[in-house]
Amino acid sequence: MKRLFLVLAFPAISILLMAGGSDKNYKNPVVDYSLPDPSVIKGDDGYFYLYATEDIRNMPIHRSEDLISWEPVGTVFTKETRPTFEPKGGLWAPDINKIGEKYVLYYSMSRWGGEWTCGIGVATAEKPEGPFIDHGMMFRSSDIGVQNSIDPFYIEENGKKYLFWGSFRGIFGVELTSDGLAVAPRAVKKQIAGTAYEGTYIHKRNSYYYLFASTGTCCEGLQSTYQTVVGRSDNLWGPYVDKQGNSMLENNHEVLIHKNKKFVGTGHNAELITDKTGADWILYHGVSVANPHGRVLLLDKVLWKKNWPLVEGNSASTEARKPLF
Repeated sequence: MKRLFLVLAFPAISILLMAGGSDKNYKNPVVDYSLPDPSVIKGDDGYFYLYATEDIRNMPIHRSEDLISWEPVGTVFTKETRPTFEPKGGLWAPDINKIGEKYVLYYSMSRWGGEWTCGIGVATAEKPEGPFIDHGMMFRSSDIGVQNSIDPFYIEENGKKYLFWGSFRGIFGVELTSDGLAVAPRAVKKQIAGTAYEGTYIHKRNSYYYLFASTGTCCEGLQSTYQTVVGRSDNLWGPYVDKQGNSMLENNHEVLIHKNKKFVGTGHNAELITDKTGADWILYHGVSVANPHGRVLLLDKVLWKKNWPLVEGNSASTEARKPLF
């Protein structure tokens, strides 16, 4: 969940934020300040662009050539362009996509306790670094009948566009219009997972759809219990199940990334990115035990075993081999 509304400044000097390690290795965290709930896309210019919940005011944008060294390049909104449909609300959990020729960013806007007034909005840009034009609120919790309507995720399937969302009140999906900027007329929402989850991401690989999500508490510092979990289905709309065939509608899942001695609260992953060797990589946030201020950016390799994703040790690495791009 997109909690903690901190106002942090970008570093005063414009340098790359280098993660340590040998020439062939990197160290976690790859960014050692708060970039919660990351979403990532590869731009037409060859850079990866990352967007995060606004612990940096107005929703930060960073870019990288290798998923390891990141530099800030601005924010999605400014004081003048900031959405206002949830007064005093925070901008949480962006989801970036390329639809047609435009970069389309879905975002949550919410405040603590506002589970029926929060909602999801959308903004577009010609370039991944912006400037973004806000198209306003797509829907509010009270309008669409889903309490705590935050954490959007966009996916296309068979020529149609869909948005999935939800936070501890069920995970739901609905069809969008052809431009992706509104709910389709007469579209009917459908629930695909239970009340244990938020931070939805669906990944298609071979014949399976994998529903990644987060459970537990995200934002209690070293007491955070957040972890990344997954289920799979042979259909976008489910049923999503664990390895024993138990349904995510009943809050069953496999744990992908849990806490260890170095990092706790490890959840809300970004999209999987494939490197030149065919290896998949996952970015997500966590709380550093050594420096428990905010939710830092973590990176790990995703392995596949018997058509299930696996992160070595089921927890964040301290040092690992770099991806190859």
